[in-house]
Amino acid sequence: MNVFFEESGDFKVGSVMTQAGEAYQVEMASGKRTKVKTKDVLLQFEKPAPGELMEQAKAISAEIDLEFLWEVAGEEEFGFAELGAEYFGHAPQPAEAAGLILSLHSSPVYFYKKGRGRYKAAPEPALRAALAGIEKKKQQALVQAGYVEQLKAKQLPESMQNIVLQLLFKPDKNSIEYKALDAACTELHTNPQRLMLAVGGVQSPKALHMAKFLFENFPKGAGFPDVPVPSAPANLPVAQVAAFSIDDVTTTEIDDAFSVTRLDDGNVKIGIHIAAPGLGIKPDDAVDKLARARMSTVYMPGDKITMLPDNIVEAFTLAEGKTCPALSLYATLNPADWSVLATETRAEMVPIANNLRHNDLDDLVNEETLASGAGDYPRKEELGLIWQWAQVLEAARMVKREGFGLKPEQNNRVDFNFYVEDDVVTVSRRKRGAPLDKIVAELMIFANSTWGKLMHDNGVPGIYRSQGRGVGGWNAKMQVRMLTHAAPHEGLGVDQYAWSTSPLRRYTDLVNQWQILACAEKGVMAPLVAHFKHKDAGLFAIVSQFDAAYGAYADHQANMERYWCLRWLGQENARQVEAVVLKDEVLRLTDIPLIIRLPGMPSVARGAQVKLDILRWDEVDLTIEARLLEIPTDAAPADVDFEDDVEDAPEESVDAPEVAVEVAAEATTEPPAAA
Repeated sequence: MNVFFEESGDFKVGSVMTQAGEAYQVEMASGKRTKVKTKDVLLQFEKPAPGELMEQAKAISAEIDLEFLWEVAGEEEFGFAELGAEYFGHAPQPAEAAGLILSLHSSPVYFYKKGRGRYKAAPEPALRAALAGIEKKKQQALVQAGYVEQLKAKQLPESMQNIVLQLLFKPDKNSIEYKALDAACTELHTNPQRLMLAVGGVQSPKALHMAKFLFENFPKGAGFPDVPVPSAPANLPVAQVAAFSIDDVTTTEIDDAFSVTRLDDGNVKIGIHIAAPGLGIKPDDAVDKLARARMSTVYMPGDKITMLPDNIVEAFTLAEGKTCPALSLYATLNPADWSVLATETRAEMVPIANNLRHNDLDDLVNEETLASGAGDYPRKEELGLIWQWAQVLEAARMVKREGFGLKPEQNNRVDFNFYVEDDVVTVSRRKRGAPLDKIVAELMIFANSTWGKLMHDNGVPGIYRSQGRGVGGWNAKMQVRMLTHAAPHEGLGVDQYAWSTSPLRRYTDLVNQWQILACAEKGVMAPLVAHFKHKDAGLFAIVSQFDAAYGAYADHQANMERYWCLRWLGQENARQVEAVVLKDEVLRLTDIPLIIRLPGMPSVARGAQVKLDILRWDEVDLTIEARLLEIPTDAAPADVDFEDDVEDAPEESVDAPEVAVEVAAEATTEPPAAA
């Protein structure tokens, strides 16, 4: 006897060897034996042979008209034998019955399974809907196949043209467009980004990196809606100074300026003047909401996305020839030892006499010319006096650092400036700690520390940056945290440090400016009028939001600088280049700030100069391959701050002090890579 039975959702045939109770021992055509329960047996037959029956059943199943079979079945539940008699017009033969079972089982759209060998016809509305769905899928499959062929032929299907970024960065994986893109990538052995570049969906690797950043961080676009330009109060006093700023030639958001006044008693009053958008922008107004949504200006070589609209920046930037609203910090100094005798904070209108630029002054203003008085350049006397004070401020910070148990700062780091014009990049080197940088950095640190203390002394919360190991809790690592109360910044060597000097480009500074203005106006009564109170949930939310946004912006800046470094290699046809060993397998090129990891690098002293052979690089993945070409035997250690450079290395976990980053951020309005 032979049996046709169901096993694990599949139908099989075999010959019965023995029977024991409710089970058969069945031998399959392959020779394999299996135990089959009697309840799983659908047919028992003598002829034809099991293998022949299955062949006949498959042929009969293929010929069955499912639409007619569904009509014959009626609305009631039925067994396969009953339906077979109706369909075939006679009691079905074993092969016919088996073929009918195969058809019923393989057609869940037409027939619902109700039990072993029992089925029920699908209701007509459900059947028609299911058949329509199947037809739709068939049509979609044809369309998808057409899309795949177009992509393989380096053509972008019309339906994909408006959703390129969505397909790349946040795809609907159930859409036929994504399925086609994925299938084409599989066949072409590539990835979606490269395929979109090949078919013109994205114009260039640069556009790809920018599009990804904008899609994730500016989904509604980087433009601004029309908002009214706020203005400062009309009754502000006019300062009796001639202020000047020091910035890079590309800087448009000029946040800070300085002035020097000699007093009749021989003392010197140095003014630190910070642009004061906080006098016009009010918390929760339309402009504030724009700034808070962005949290910071985004910098990248050759471009930037400002925190505030251009017309508002223009209204408050400290532009040459204008009298601008400013928050001023005046320090009265004894020039004998440059000790601070008094400080005063006030809001006022400040005449801006000069916007000095590094590009014009870097070659003229250095330690030698400042010491000798040589040279002829604008604001020479004022710069000389401020330089003397800046050195005293730095020395005091170094003493404070030592008190915190830290080594003195390293000023031998080289910064790199990027200039991009018509997609041609120029990378220039600047040694960190040059006098103009130090003047700006030290006075900004002084202002941020002084105003941080002012808020603390008047009982007003602010946004502080603190660095230290903490008491029993920071895991002995020097970490920078943003807090809403005063705490030491050990790396900078100050008791408190509140970002307050860049309110045109950082939202934290704008928030602190509102708080400082309240302190300047009301003193100890400031907590009553300050917008943010202690333990204000809104202030904590700003800190969290700023940290997230600032981190994302810094990552994008680093990616774009790496992209332009790779472009520079091609532009200069640089195949053999000099590099400096930072640590183990981590190197940095000498001419550009490009970090390279060289697996298998032999042990070489940190700071050693080596020569590399550039094999290839990828502007999409931002990767580079190189091999060690030469280790000069007479190579001297490079003049480089290793810790900071290793910190810049991608995927590097080295915990380097952030003091150099903080100083660099204050030394220029538009920060270099490290800032």
